[in-house]
Amino acid sequence: MSHDAHLAPIADGLYAWLPDGRGTWGLANCGLLVSEGQAALIDTPYDLPRTRALLEAAAPVLGPQGRIGTAITTHSNGDHSYGLAALGDVEIIGTRDYLHALDHEPTPQQMHALVAETPPDQPTSWYLRRHFGRFDFTGIDPVAPTRTFSGSLELRIGAAEVRLVQAGPAHTDGDLWVHLPQHGVVFTGDVVFADDHPVHWAGPIDNVIDACLGILATGAQVIVPGHGPLMTPADLRGHIDYLRWVRDGAHRLHALGVPAQSAALQLIDSGRYPGLGLPERLAITVATEYRHLAGETGTPDLVVLVGAAARIALGREQARIPGQRSGADDPSNAAPQ
Repeated sequence: MSHDAHLAPIADGLYAWLPDGRGTWGLANCGLLVSEGQAALIDTPYDLPRTRALLEAAAPVLGPQGRIGTAITTHSNGDHSYGLAALGDVEIIGTRDYLHALDHEPTPQQMHALVAETPPDQPTSWYLRRHFGRFDFTGIDPVAPTRTFSGSLELRIGAAEVRLVQAGPAHTDGDLWVHLPQHGVVFTGDVVFADDHPVHWAGPIDNVIDACLGILATGAQVIVPGHGPLMTPADLRGHIDYLRWVRDGAHRLHALGVPAQSAALQLIDSGRYPGLGLPERLAITVATEYRHLAGETGTPDLVVLVGAAARIALGREQARIPGQRSGADDPSNAAPQ
């Protein structure tokens, strides 16, 4: 089984786990910090086999006596947190709002059922199989942080300074980003995506932009997004421009009374940012922004939001392959293993 990732050194004692996940969901970046016999993990992969592969790759770096004593979890989405179940007795640090967000996350058991047990001819099922069929959700019990904070938190891992900064509600209610000032590196979690359209569940977009501006203000020269390749400050400024484009477009179309799904399609059809994958995720981010513009405070149904993206993706697939009745019938849509 290929785990689509490698552990790459990015600074002295600092490594990034970088899956090649462009154009799909769930292959999240992680980090490993090692200093003076201590080690911390930043996020974990989506399932236990991939987490074990990360730990195996980390073993030569840790050495025979080394162990990971701290895990920092940037947010509650399973693709950054399910692997915590493989770590054993470690301190797990997240924001206090992470605990609230965890209450609304699909469980691994629910993810397994959605991927494996729903009718494959429905758009949502087709989409979930395409993007999540590669993951093994069995045997996972979600693990909550053992230490929480609000605002910011300063840590030391050996001689290394670590600064955690709360960002939510942004991508989710409980986001944080990780600044390593001695290394000139920030791990952003899913506040930032590279190469694909981002997806934001909580918002508003202005909070995401503010978090990105805070990351820029650190002066870090290496930025590790939640998904995609390493970024420079110039790359992050370009991402902020993208976020402003989505925000402004959503506000303009909302004021005109255009429904959220139609607004997402209009942004896609504008042809802006043609190099980004997964344009259907605009359906989710635009719907999130519309909820804020309408003053809605309830928790959205995440499966319904994914269904909106799935319908756009399937429509675009059918347009690409004339005469295709359902994307689920096309063997090329099978989830890669």
